[in-house]
Amino acid sequence: MTHVSIFVDVQNIYYTTRQQFGCNFNYNNFWDRVTEGRELVGAFAYATDRGDKKQIEFQNILRAIGFEVKLKPFISRQDGSSKGDWDVGIAIDILEYAEKSDTVVLASGDGDFDLLLKKIKSKYNTDTEVYGVESLTANSLIKEAKLFNPISGDLLLR
Repeated sequence: MTHVSIFVDVQNIYYTTRQQFGCNFNYNNFWDRVTEGRELVGAFAYATDRGDKKQIEFQNILRAIGFEVKLKPFISRQDGSSKGDWDVGIAIDILEYAEKSDTVVLASGDGDFDLLLKKIKSKYNTDTEVYGVESLTANSLIKEAKLFNPISGDLLLR
């Protein structure tokens, strides 16, 4: 049986599906699709924590599905900008789990992860699958993934 690890860049998936489709990502269908016929090694959802009641409910839904939810505080700067980036944390976890996994599934369109996918393929011979909104996913990430799955159809909550 194939061993799989799952990593979701929650902010990226939320904003890209909202921008492109005006709706939310269907985490239940995603989970069913990526775990079917596979043994789960680890599943992580990376989000920012604003302490908002709806966000807490959403995080609890992710936990009930089977994700370990990792939170980072949402930081509002004095100049009006904000920060809540998980790229380094996601990269560290993928490097840790790639050796234990036959396949790493990444839900994100962020092109910063292309070098990471290349590295785990060359170092561990780990296959990679990327889920992202096609028009908002970096071409370099699509090219580096063994399999790119555009978010559409049953992966959207309408």
